[in-house]
Amino acid sequence: MSFVKEFREFAVKGNVVDMAVGIIIGAAFGKIVSSLVSDVITPPLGYLIGGVDFTQLALTLPAVREGAEPVTINYGVFLQATFDFIIVALAIFILVKMINRLRRAEEAKPAAPPAPPRQEVLLEEIRDLLKQQR
Repeated sequence: MSFVKEFREFAVKGNVVDMAVGIIIGAAFGKIVSSLVSDVITPPLGYLIGGVDFTQLALTLPAVREGAEPVTINYGVFLQATFDFIIVALAIFILVKMINRLRRAEEAKPAAPPAPPRQEVLLEEIRDLLKQQR
């Protein structure tokens, strides 16, 4: 099997395509959640704690020598990333929980009764024929 043919079979398998779609949707979902955190949740939270913008929070260390720029530890950016992660994780948890609930509901539906064995079907046909002859 040629390399190109083998690669084509791999690339068009359902699992690979599904994974690619999932990654693309996940990236878009990540942007939505990041916007939700930075544009909707963080500003009111900053307002409640005194107008603090989390991304501006930093600890400035003194310059080691004169003329050098001071070093800053940007812990606000870390807090923002942590908020993003927590909200993404919570959103995914809720989504998975809903999917699992739907699956359980689908599994709980009673299945159609199994078809009767062939002997029973034949016996019923014989019975029906006997009834017709009377």
